[in-house]
Amino acid sequence: MKVSNHLRNFSNAYDVLERTFNNTYNGIAIVNLNGNWLKVNESVCDIFGYTRWELFNMDINNIVYAQDLGVHEEKFENLINGKIDKYRVKQRYFHKDGSIIWMLISVSLVYFKEGKPHMIWQFTDITNRKKSEDKLKTMLSVAKEQNERLTSFADIVTHNLRSHSGNLSALTGFLEEDYANLIENENFQLLKQAIDNLQETVSHLTQVAKIREIEESKMEALNLYDYTEKATYNIITLAQNAEAIIYNHIDDAVYIKGIPAYLDSIILNFLTNAIKYRSEKRKPIIELSSEFRDEFVVLKIKDNGLGIDLEKFGDKLFQMYNTFHCNADAIGIGLFITKNHIESMGGKVEVKSDVDVGTEFTIYFKKP
Repeated sequence: MKVSNHLRNFSNAYDVLERTFNNTYNGIAIVNLNGNWLKVNESVCDIFGYTRWELFNMDINNIVYAQDLGVHEEKFENLINGKIDKYRVKQRYFHKDGSIIWMLISVSLVYFKEGKPHMIWQFTDITNRKKSEDKLKTMLSVAKEQNERLTSFADIVTHNLRSHSGNLSALTGFLEEDYANLIENENFQLLKQAIDNLQETVSHLTQVAKIREIEESKMEALNLYDYTEKATYNIITLAQNAEAIIYNHIDDAVYIKGIPAYLDSIILNFLTNAIKYRSEKRKPIIELSSEFRDEFVVLKIKDNGLGIDLEKFGDKLFQMYNTFHCNADAIGIGLFITKNHIESMGGKVEVKSDVDVGTEFTIYFKKP
């Protein structure tokens, strides 16, 4: 009786395994060590487009893409020698209709009652995924090529504009020397001012054109506290004249990965802006603090100044030549360059602001 129950249980378990084998969505095949099909489920037939009979009567290598014939070799040897229990490879095959399909194949050994090892191959069709990856790679390649062309274009344009504007400025100087009465000529003065404005614009464009993504190998470990202290010292006169109070809460052991000149420029721009756009209703207070978030060191610069209407100007805040307060000195280039400096070092910048309450910039730097 007990033997009968054991046989019945074994038979039921076998039936379950057989149904699982035949009805699973992924293709499953039992393959001998020579690579010949021994058993396949219906999904394998659907994937490759062949009947079981056709598969059993062909060498699997006949439908493998030629360049992928050896992808199993090293891992197969390690599997047979007991160095690994299983492995996965990506391999291309020819469908019966002639199209190329990509398979992710999971391989493991199984031993039957005779003790002979066979392989279980599980096939997952990743053709669509590979097509998407290839499309993305192509798009990235095109974007990179276009970016290189734009960079070259920007270099040529800024160089030529700088040369021409310099020539125009020199010519106005010569004219003033040769014709002293031109100094009193209103049209000449307008021309001279226009040339000065052109040179200033070319100078801004040149700074922007120089900004590139920095290779990590060229960045240094920089002490954030030291750089904020140095920037505070450099604007001490400006701060005193505005009666501004600057609190530096940054730990003196915090380091970031960056370029010294860029970090100087970033901190100076945010500090001078905080003073420049202060509220006349209260003494300016600027607070600097830092924290760690994932792979970033975060610098926060908070003020109690005029604030910015982010609903109205948020999408234009870091754009070139945009200003948001009636300040005669504002030209709308500082934040644009600052944002680009931050991003070129692999970071990012966020802003929170309320009108007549203040602004907080959050700058993310990479950890060294």
